[in-house]
Amino acid sequence: MNSAIPVMEKRDFLKWFLEKYQLKRRECAWLLNFLMSDDILMERVHFVEQAEHCPKALMISANDVDQVPFAFHKNQHVTMDAEKSFHDIRLNRNEDIFIQLNFREKHTLPQYAAVLEENPYLPVNVEEETVNGLLAELVLDEAVRKQQLKTLEEQIDAALENKNRDAFNTLSKRYSELKALDS
Repeated sequence: MNSAIPVMEKRDFLKWFLEKYQLKRRECAWLLNFLMSDDILMERVHFVEQAEHCPKALMISANDVDQVPFAFHKNQHVTMDAEKSFHDIRLNRNEDIFIQLNFREKHTLPQYAAVLEENPYLPVNVEEETVNGLLAELVLDEAVRKQQLKTLEEQIDAALENKNRDAFNTLSKRYSELKALDS
């Protein structure tokens, strides 16, 4: 997954973040500095929310929030050991790294908004998807019904032109039934 955010922009953000916020664990600053030192790794870095749903994620907290200081998630395994995460990142440079930074008022800061990406691994809200599917089905049904009405109108006009009373009566009845679905 290539990032739409340029490496330089992500690096500038991390520099700003490390200058402005004190992290709960100093190893986290060391880890972020390691990432910043490598363009290939920075290309694979994605800042997201709810990173625990991602295949490989770092969750890092500043002192000003009441959240876990550090967590490394990889394929359903979680560790609080920053050194293990460092070795995994160093050895698996081709894997995307999703980072969730926890700090106060982050959603009000333009610096954070500039690097935040949509999390592609968030679970789908089944209820919302069901509602969207039903709405799409209703729209499609309505479009089909309108097309059927238009076709019937054309066939009724043709029956009138041809003075075909039986066809006119049959088509008019079908048209009325279909039109009754409006009410």
